[in-house]
Amino acid sequence: MREVVFDTETTGLDPLSGHRVVEIGCVELMNHVATGQTFHVYLNPQRPVPTEASMVHGLTDEFLADKPVFSEVVDTFLAFVGEDAPLVAHNASFDMGFINAELVRIGFSALARSRMIDTVAMARRKFPGAPASLDALCKRFNIDLSDRKLHGALLDARLLAEVYLELRGGRQPDLAIASEVAATAAVVEQRLREHRPPRLHAPSDEETSRHEDFLRQIKNPLWKRSG
Repeated sequence: MREVVFDTETTGLDPLSGHRVVEIGCVELMNHVATGQTFHVYLNPQRPVPTEASMVHGLTDEFLADKPVFSEVVDTFLAFVGEDAPLVAHNASFDMGFINAELVRIGFSALARSRMIDTVAMARRKFPGAPASLDALCKRFNIDLSDRKLHGALLDARLLAEVYLELRGGRQPDLAIASEVAATAAVVEQRLREHRPPRLHAPSDEETSRHEDFLRQIKNPLWKRSG
């Protein structure tokens, strides 16, 4: 099954107030494993980037001035996310809201929210009352955060792909298989140890007679057939 983990960086918190997307990062998963295929783009938001937003992701008006606008990359973006692949994001309604606002602004249909998988909701179900930020979940699952000095859409999507795997059970299937193999090996070893001790005496006359009677009841035994 193909899934796409994605993240956005923006000029603010509300697309309905005119805030825009300045970066999109996507990571492709196949059967919950990263394939190495990614989509990444910086965007000219066609409006100033507030200082408080720039402090979060480090993107400035000067850096974004020569970057493409969303309409120039929309076809490539839609080709990457596909028509029906589930879309995984952290606080997915935020990222999906911004992406859909960009799509609708240039006359495209919004992405179906039924495709959305929200890792914040997954984390809160799995760890009620615990912090559910991306940083907190990376620390919980011992995922390396040393490269995350600022928010970045592609880096965060890559980290989120690892978090998503852990939230789905992570290495547990492998551990379960290993435990099953170990248990099977133990059973086999135990069975190899279980053996009947050798008889310390010859059969009695009665046992010999009963054995001979049993053999006489066998019709056409193999040991009497001609070669």
